[in-house]
Amino acid sequence: MVDVSAKPVTHREAVAEGWVRMLPDTVRRIADRTMPKGDVLAVARVAGILAAKRTPELVPLCHPLPITSVEVDFLPEANGVRIVSRVCVESRTGVEMEALTAVTVAALTLYDMCKAIDRGMTIDGVALVEKRGGRSGTWTRPRASRRR
Repeated sequence: MVDVSAKPVTHREAVAEGWVRMLPDTVRRIADRTMPKGDVLAVARVAGILAAKRTPELVPLCHPLPITSVEVDFLPEANGVRIVSRVCVESRTGVEMEALTAVTVAALTLYDMCKAIDRGMTIDGVALVEKRGGRSGTWTRPRASRRR
């Protein structure tokens, strides 16, 4: 584990995104809340938030952090659902892994809750979109390199 004790405590934030690609009818059923397992987006949101908080248990050598905020949002599209997470912390190290973990587990949960209807779903494009804070400041993924 990297020693971060010499770093100052600052506000740090990370945004990640990913997609679950699926049939248009599956997207409609999620939006209409008519999936057999219930409110898919509500369950996936809670799963993503819990995953962000438990990232050090899942990713070796990841620092446990006092997370101050986790948001997980879903944007239905014609052929899938875009997932966006934002994680904030006041700490000596960033929350990129927590944001990525939130998106990934939310996507897995969405897949699990819809697989009886659409087994051909795919999870893709999981990536860091932006990070703020710390010594390296702000970094933003160029729009051209983001998957749609």
